Amino acid sequence: MSVATVLGGCAGRPSQGVLVPTAQASPGNTNVPIYVVTNRRRSDVDPGEMFSGERSDELSFAEVTVSIPPDASRKIGEVQWPARLPGDPHRDFTTVSADYLDKTRFSASVAAAVKQSGRNKVLVFVHGFNNRFDDAVYRLAQIVHDSKAPVVPVLFTWPSRGELRLRAYTYDRESANFSRDALDNVLSSLDSQPAVSEVYLLAHSMGNWIALEALRTRAIRSPAVASGRSKLKHVMLVAPDVDVDVFRSQLSRMEGARPPIALFVSRDDGALSLSKTLWGDVPRLGDIDPNQEPYQSELKRDRIDVYDLTKLAVAGDDAHDRAFEQVGPVVAMIRKRMAQGQVLSEQHAAANPLARLAE
Repeated sequence: MSVATVLGGCAGRPSQGVLVPTAQASPGNTNVPIYVVTNRRRSDVDPGEMFSGERSDELSFAEVTVSIPPDASRKIGEVQWPARLPGDPHRDFTTVSADYLDKTRFSASVAAAVKQSGRNKVLVFVHGFNNRFDDAVYRLAQIVHDSKAPVVPVLFTWPSRGELRLRAYTYDRESANFSRDALDNVLSSLDSQPAVSEVYLLAHSMGNWIALEALRTRAIRSPAVASGRSKLKHVMLVAPDVDVDVFRSQLSRMEGARPPIALFVSRDDGALSLSKTLWGDVPRLGDIDPNQEPYQSELKRDRIDVYDLTKLAVAGDDAHDRAFEQVGPVVAMIRKRMAQGQVLSEQHAAANPLARLAE
């Protein structure tokens, strides 16, 4: 239990039911539509769950609109779960609408969102361990809202059990393996969307395994597309729960057929420290010291832009979620590096994560 608790991502959340739409509205709230692709099994038990933690061989689609209270009524960087249902939209994240879609309607909805918002960039988010469906939806809404990123948010949510148990951790890891082809399918579908000009991939924790395996698959299957004609322009790896030796192998297999990668690490990440113990004391990619060898030379050689978030630590924070809980300072860090021109050579300019998102 102690192992699972440290590795867990979400605590203090209510029981299922938060995705039941509420008719309540509150002036000053912001509605954030989330476009969902998942290989979770559709729930037949709780209408407020929508999708369970069980696996499906088929992709399903949905659109969920989340209402976020004004900044004065919440702590930036946090998902404010309701203490009881229905939530209070004045201070809680609440659900405005939640609809199942088929693939055709999903594509049409994304295209319509691009046209209506004038935002032709899509951000695909892949969550980590211990995320229920509602966890993932609300977290992406928080990221997009607090970062003020001008993107259409697409959530790829894979069948995590959303439970704080060690056997749930191992189930989730196998679900991550199960999901890599599904994410590849999502990225390929977005490539074919005429309305979308650029795609950004943001992965967290165990979701980085899925992201890297999907990139590896794309590089092997179609290197020309992966390296040149794909709309996938940037990949952001946040607190990756990935064996550092496996990461080296994955990068080697991708060779030049990959988009620019940015790595966000925290050297005080207790979850990844424990994961390292579970996986045979091999370092996890998300808690390396990027200034130490051999990492410093390897990252420079592979043109991976690194952001060390350890310096953003504050008392009582969760290093594993730091990039999202302190998204404002993280974006400021990126902007500062861009302004200093540290990675703005002609060859390396595109490697700035969120470069165009942070403008």
